[in-house]
Amino acid sequence: MNDILIIIIRTFILYWLILVILRLMGKREVGELSIFDLVVFLLMAEVGAFALDDPKSKFLHAILPMLILLVIQMGVSYISLKNKKFRDSIEGRPSIIMKDGIINEKEMRKQRYNLDDLLQQLREQQIGSVQSVSYAFLETSGHLSIFKKDSEQFVFPLIIDGDIQQDHLQRFGKDEKWLREELKKRLIDDEKKIFYCSYENDELYIQLKTSF
Repeated sequence: MNDILIIIIRTFILYWLILVILRLMGKREVGELSIFDLVVFLLMAEVGAFALDDPKSKFLHAILPMLILLVIQMGVSYISLKNKKFRDSIEGRPSIIMKDGIINEKEMRKQRYNLDDLLQQLREQQIGSVQSVSYAFLETSGHLSIFKKDSEQFVFPLIIDGDIQQDHLQRFGKDEKWLREELKKRLIDDEKKIFYCSYENDELYIQLKTSF
């Protein structure tokens, strides 16, 4: 009976503790979790299960790892917010699976993403033909984002969080020298000051950071 009471109390405490931790980790849909988030959640579940499975174990031994995981996760999130290269290394980058109706077979192999997966996700978004797709991005969450040829098109950003996107510049037939010259015309001498920059309708759209 004593063990049952301990399990009930621990379950109640763990429920609220995990709920608080998840709130502190920030708002994100389950389907949008990064690999790092998923690892944290799995470890938390394992630690929680251990505390409930053995009522005689020290409860602090279950709570302490959860708090450490929270600190690690918040630390990684903070660094990711400040450093895009670090964020890409942890969470990965979206992959272009289709362009102008042509399937990128090489990228699909790289992502271990097969045709059945692609066709299923096209059907789920009521896309009847690959020829109607302008761009299809495989997001880091596994979701397929699709832009149809007859709809508003995706604009590739040139600068994100002060980091120049070299591959996006190449898509426009531009280079870093051209971009820096355009920025100088707008009295911007350092791309690190820029939060977001894109090239739309033959001109730059720039949003500066509020602090850097």
